[in-house]
Amino acid sequence: MRYLTFLLEGSPRPGLLRGAEIHPLPVSVGTLRDYIALSARERAALGTEGSVPLGAATLLAPVRPLKNVFAVGRNYMGHAEEVARARGIELKLPAVPTFFTKAPTAISDPEATLHLSPEISSQYDYEAELAVVIGERCRDVPEDRALSVVFGYTCLNDVTARDLQRDHQQWFKGKSLDETCPIGPWIVGADEIPDPGKLDISLRLNGAIKQHADTGQLIFSIPKIIASLSRGLTLEPGDVIATGTPDGVGFARTPPEFLKDGDVMEVDIGGIGVLRNTIVLKVPAVVR
Repeated sequence: MRYLTFLLEGSPRPGLLRGAEIHPLPVSVGTLRDYIALSARERAALGTEGSVPLGAATLLAPVRPLKNVFAVGRNYMGHAEEVARARGIELKLPAVPTFFTKAPTAISDPEATLHLSPEISSQYDYEAELAVVIGERCRDVPEDRALSVVFGYTCLNDVTARDLQRDHQQWFKGKSLDETCPIGPWIVGADEIPDPGKLDISLRLNGAIKQHADTGQLIFSIPKIIASLSRGLTLEPGDVIATGTPDGVGFARTPPEFLKDGDVMEVDIGGIGVLRNTIVLKVPAVVR
């Protein structure tokens, strides 16, 4: 099953995607995050309310967690190598996953135009990632049971302001600007992806392939990530974990390639779908 959030009569509604038809869940469900928090029996007992053609719908980020989006840095060997090479440092792999977070206000929608200010950064970069959506409240999850707490999987683009990441000497600020975490277009249920370590992942920029790998190349597997992250830290339904990006990012290229006004990014993950977003570089109006 595929799960999504879309606009229905001007309001966000969660729905189930069957073929090319969206079947809205009852208004009483609330958000897709609320739906995920239900037990399997409660979800099975719910009906749907009519149908909407997928092609006529405006899709939103399928889920918005109550907390920051979790993410794993340098989790593909090729990316770890290119980062070390670009920075002129020795490659040293960590013994455990390197976690950072993106603020929930960074989340954006599939097909959305991402409005990024050239006054804030001149080095916006793309990062295609497989994202894991947690399906139950859990803590201290053993690695051999980790996939059982997964609700599903989706695409995520970890858009990053490289100059801010460098200048602040940590990752949060450069990873958390508004509209720099598009997610979607939907969540594919875990039952449809029995082995998330065998998925093709790529990023196209204006149609040209910039990143291409498969999730079998992860340094830390998804079960390892969940087990490590949940150790002493409670995960909740709807939490999102971005699992890392392959090599081919812009700042590590020779010469570096940063996002330009009008660029179209497409994160394409086999078995899930395509997350497409357009970049607009424009100085925003003052928010008061």
